[in-house]
Amino acid sequence: MKTVTLKTDDTFFERLSTLASELHLSKSELIRRSVVAYEEHMQRQKLRAQLKAASLKVRDASRQEAEALEETLTDGLDEH
Repeated sequence: MKTVTLKTDDTFFERLSTLASELHLSKSELIRRSVVAYEEHMQRQKLRAQLKAASLKVRDASRQEAEALEETLTDGLDEH
C-alpha cells in the first residue's frame, strides 16, 4: 500500500479526527472513503450535465418538428 502525506492546519485536523472518531474509522479510511465519494459525486455531476444537454437537444428537435407540423395543418383545406 502506498503512503500519502497530508499537510493541514489544526482546524482541519481536528475536524478530521472528530469525524473519524464519530464514524469509528481511522483517519486514513475516512480520507479514502471521502475521495471515492467525491469522485462518484463528480461523475454524477458530469452525467447530469450530459443528460441536460441531451434533453435540451431533444426539446429543440421536438419544437422544430411541432412547428413543421403546424405549418401543414391547413394543407388541402382550400375554401371553395
